[in-house]
Amino acid sequence: MYYGYGFDWTYILLLIGVVVTGIASAKVNSTFRKYARIASTTGMTGAQAAQHILNSEGIYDVSIQHIAGNLTDHYNPATKTVNLSDATYGSSSVAAIGVAAHECGHVIQHHTGYVPLNFRTALVPVANIGSKAGIPVIILGMILGANSSLITLGIALFSFGVLFQLVTLPVEFDASRRALKLLGNLGILNPDEVRDSRKVLGAAAMTYVASAFASILSLLRLIILFGGNRRRD
Repeated sequence: MYYGYGFDWTYILLLIGVVVTGIASAKVNSTFRKYARIASTTGMTGAQAAQHILNSEGIYDVSIQHIAGNLTDHYNPATKTVNLSDATYGSSSVAAIGVAAHECGHVIQHHTGYVPLNFRTALVPVANIGSKAGIPVIILGMILGANSSLITLGIALFSFGVLFQLVTLPVEFDASRRALKLLGNLGILNPDEVRDSRKVLGAAAMTYVASAFASILSLLRLIILFGGNRRRD
């Protein structure tokens, strides 16, 4: 029995992951709400700041779009659109401008061929397959008499999703670094406002760290549960 009898202690790993990601999510939401109440001195909205940043970098083929939701902001390289949420697009707060600038950081990464971003993009198809198929393949391996080849394949597929999470970290941190530098250099925010935006983007970055940490714990749990069986085969 791979789960043993009685309490499966490896669920603690999953619980830790849930708690960590929950704390990170709560932190980013509370931080954004705090600095969403502080208006920038320039009065620029998130959309205006994003357009100004892109123009300053000579990027004119990317459009700024308004989408529904809260903190659903993202850059879509396929359609070349910076999509800003309700809380960001029309707001002139230091929080909104920081988030908009961060998405522009991704645009600049794409425009300049930033290697970690290209690697993450290349991983997307494999990571999607791995995150969806990894566990089912492991279960199939167990159904078919603890087939070690299928179990190993399932864990390997799942690990691609974890790798994607890890590669995401430098991409997100670099986008924030670029954003904060441009906000200051272009005079969109003053030094104190840049500091406030850094806190918002820092809290957002921790959600990616937490997600990667939770993914690693999930992978570790799979290895603990099924690694012993593969060694016995």
